[in-house]
Amino acid sequence: MQGKTLYDKLWNIHLVRSDENGSDLLYIDRQLIHEVTSPQAFAGLKMNQRHPRRPSASLAVADHNIPTKDREKGIDNPISALQIQTLEENCKEFKIPYISMEDHRQGIVHVIGPEQGATLPGMTIVCGDSHTATHGALGALAFGIGTSEVEHVLATQCLVQKKMKNMLIRVDGKLQEWVTAKDVVLTIIAKIGTAGGTGYTIEFAGEAISDMSVEERMTVCNMAIEAGARAGLIAVDQKTINYMKDKPFAPKRDDWESAEVFWETLKSDADALFDKTITFNANDIQPQVTWGTSPELSINIYDKIPKRNPEYSNALTYMGLSEDTSISDYLLDKIFIGSCTNSRIEDLRDAAKVVQGKTIADTIKLAMVVPGSGLVKEQAELEGLDKIFIAAGFEWRDPGCSMCLAMNADRLDDGERCASTSNRNFEGRQGQGGRTHLVSPVMAAAAAINGHFVDIRETN
Repeated sequence: MQGKTLYDKLWNIHLVRSDENGSDLLYIDRQLIHEVTSPQAFAGLKMNQRHPRRPSASLAVADHNIPTKDREKGIDNPISALQIQTLEENCKEFKIPYISMEDHRQGIVHVIGPEQGATLPGMTIVCGDSHTATHGALGALAFGIGTSEVEHVLATQCLVQKKMKNMLIRVDGKLQEWVTAKDVVLTIIAKIGTAGGTGYTIEFAGEAISDMSVEERMTVCNMAIEAGARAGLIAVDQKTINYMKDKPFAPKRDDWESAEVFWETLKSDADALFDKTITFNANDIQPQVTWGTSPELSINIYDKIPKRNPEYSNALTYMGLSEDTSISDYLLDKIFIGSCTNSRIEDLRDAAKVVQGKTIADTIKLAMVVPGSGLVKEQAELEGLDKIFIAAGFEWRDPGCSMCLAMNADRLDDGERCASTSNRNFEGRQGQGGRTHLVSPVMAAAAAINGHFVDIRETN
């Protein structure tokens, strides 16, 4: 009998029925909810006089619009304030578990899910947010959905989907020192393109992936969507199981033992067949910086910006870059360390190592660190990381999506250039006319100290 991929196993476990047209009905174990994509879904429930099938299977938190500074003053933007108020009222009416802005657990939905154990290996997980792929790092089938689908899952706890093909991306060998999970995934996207994973679920494997911590694996899976994939997956191993231990939502006592037995099966069989396999040599991967207006437009730190051609011309113009120059030639205006890609405690620890005892360059207008959750912030402060950042000239903020997508007050002004640990560098993503360069936390930290991009391997 032919072996199965992890994706096949997860799909089959949750398959309710298959239709003749090729669509499948899947059972959804967990829905994560935030304030931006849920109002219309709840309104649909009310209009049709429906109720959530399993309210306890959802978990809601406000993150996109929430202020990261001076929260005690409230929310200035009336639209943001209304969205958060609406989420709170809807969760109360429909008995959806809700983490409020005042709760010390509040944070980015893709940080708090794993942190709370609401994300568990073997689950199907959806959220009205494309970066739901993050949770695949724990051996869960997780993907973003639209607002109408949010309503459908609330009402039925099921979702109609068409199965994707299987892609395996192996990263074999050891990474160089200071080369990070962010560099790995940017390298992958640069090679296969933002459409390279279209129609696939990507499983990441190989020695370099196995060597990563669970939080580093989340960074890789987080950006699977930027490679065009529906979801990213990493097999469960002992690191995964250890990470889940004692999480608030995780199984307890006898249930834990049963769960552990099941979780250990969540890996592709040795003879499983993939529709496509791509292999990378980990030692060849260098620190990355995006130069254009798509995550695939990334170069090694020492490479030259590409020559102008019809494909690259608009990106070069928007970014204010000249062909055949070095990315290190350009001064930066702002530094952003945060987002669902790189705002966990390990990210902050790594960045703090780089800036400790140093001061940001005089030319940097603003450098900010935004923890991914209140618990990450508490842990960082317990370790004194906040003091290291503040002494270096960074602003230490409250948790939220922040400058990743500029839906609150954290944004770039027209023409400002930013080193960002977020996941997208589209035109206007961080503010109208803003120029975003995606990098790892250590590369962002080093850029803050120097005022421009540098090779982290040569400065630390």
